[in-house]
Amino acid sequence: MALMSKRERLLSVLAGKPLDRLPIAFWRHWPGDDQYPESLAAAALDFQQRYDLDFIKLPVSSTYTVTDYGVKHNYQGSLIGDRVYQEYVIKNVSDWARIKPLDINLGTYGWHLEALRMVVKQKETETPLVVTMFNPLSVAAYLAGDETFLAHLRGYPEQVEPALKALAETGATFARAAFDAGADGIFLSTRFASFELMNQPEYQRFGRPGDLAVLQAAKNGWLNILHLHGQHPMLAQLADYPVQVINWHDRTTPFDLTQGSQLFRGILMGGIEQYQTLRFGSPVDVKVQVIDAIRQMNGKRLIVAPGCTYPLDVPHANLLALRKAVESPG
Repeated sequence: MALMSKRERLLSVLAGKPLDRLPIAFWRHWPGDDQYPESLAAAALDFQQRYDLDFIKLPVSSTYTVTDYGVKHNYQGSLIGDRVYQEYVIKNVSDWARIKPLDINLGTYGWHLEALRMVVKQKETETPLVVTMFNPLSVAAYLAGDETFLAHLRGYPEQVEPALKALAETGATFARAAFDAGADGIFLSTRFASFELMNQPEYQRFGRPGDLAVLQAAKNGWLNILHLHGQHPMLAQLADYPVQVINWHDRTTPFDLTQGSQLFRGILMGGIEQYQTLRFGSPVDVKVQVIDAIRQMNGKRLIVAPGCTYPLDVPHANLLALRKAVESPG
């Protein structure tokens, strides 16, 4: 079969059509570089080109969602590349009343749109671009810290829910602006859609409305990805979300790719364990997981990828092995 463009390859896997090879993606954080539009755009472009990945995932820090509210943060050497939240803006229940929708053309949201436009302008036309977003529950926790957020949500829901609606409005506005700027999809991270943090009725009430508001704003995207974070994901409960792709920690959670494929009818993105195999294993170990992932999915409905962001010290040799494995998985 003739070599496909990246867009053709992804559209073909979405449509269940024959492929020259399965698509592949992986991603990491770029601490420091993720705080400025020029360096964020350069990191995204250089990384995709270095490994010839099938789409660009704008490598944002989660802090972009709350900096404009006054949250303080810095980088302290995390191997994942995450920044540390130093000072939250929600301390008392009454503080939630101050959370209003943001103007996404200003401040941190605004320069992320600027970075997005830089990537669109400089990338290859046939390389799709996905923008990382964090759902309203996640953003609310970044404003308050997990413990305070959950205590307030469970004890004073009527105080917190208007803030969640405001965060959903900001997210929806940002999603529409991202598509106007040339994005092909969003990567929506839903950290609280996991049973170690919430139960199903709680997520149904507090999480689902905001998620769907953002996804409705992203309805024109053809490569929208739902990321389920955590070790007990609500995969069955969120499998009806209007997205083309679902990604989760399939190697370490109760649902492997085979089981996930029975719950979600779209494309699965995963197959690689990023904290042990990709970080400490050999290139052969990495290729073995790729082969197994392809076997689980019968060579269809799969984007080969890790379950989440990989650590900064993953060997280059393992990333090369991961990339090359989709070329000749046998």
